[in-house]
Amino acid sequence: MRTEVVLIATKGQLPRMRCSGSLQARLTSTDTVHLVGVAASPLGGDEISVHIEVGENAVLRVRSVAATVALPGRDTVHSSTAWACSVEGELDLDPAPTIVAANAAHHSHVTVHGSAGASLRLRERVQIGRAGESSGFWSGRLDADVGDRPLLRHRVELGAGSVTDDELGCPLALISELRYPTMDSIETSPIDATLLHLAGDATLLTWQGRRLPAD
Repeated sequence: MRTEVVLIATKGQLPRMRCSGSLQARLTSTDTVHLVGVAASPLGGDEISVHIEVGENAVLRVRSVAATVALPGRDTVHSSTAWACSVEGELDLDPAPTIVAANAAHHSHVTVHGSAGASLRLRERVQIGRAGESSGFWSGRLDADVGDRPLLRHRVELGAGSVTDDELGCPLALISELRYPTMDSIETSPIDATLLHLAGDATLLTWQGRRLPAD
């Protein structure tokens, strides 16, 4: 299944939304949109595309009402989600976790183009396996630019067959959070997360472990 979501935020107007496929968008506040799954997705072979535009001085917060569960399909185990974000105002993108079920493989690619005056908070949470499972695979790529300069190129793999997979165990859960511009203080949850200060006035928080902590 091919799923496409378009969200456009303009100052002084309610966000515009266009959706097809397995996701629908619901306006839950004047500047907040929740994504709602209306079909079992992503299954192997599914492609999800989310395009976000935030105009100058506009604010958009994107959430989801439930976790995304990636499942293997009949003909292939691979599914994918692509987020393409163009930001001149403020974007807070924090969907519920992605859970990759046994024998499924899910690929995420987030691309962000921000203006110098943009404000970004992008958080991604991933869990390999439902209860008692550990054989799924996830790969994530984050490419962020501000103005005409690259801000971050980040790629991570988790689960079976990943670069960190070994017989003694490997991380099965991930939290990644990019913020631009850098804040004077940032809560690092969980407490053992790593906070990196990036060139270009940004921070990247990362954490890996066996199970996602409760919020």
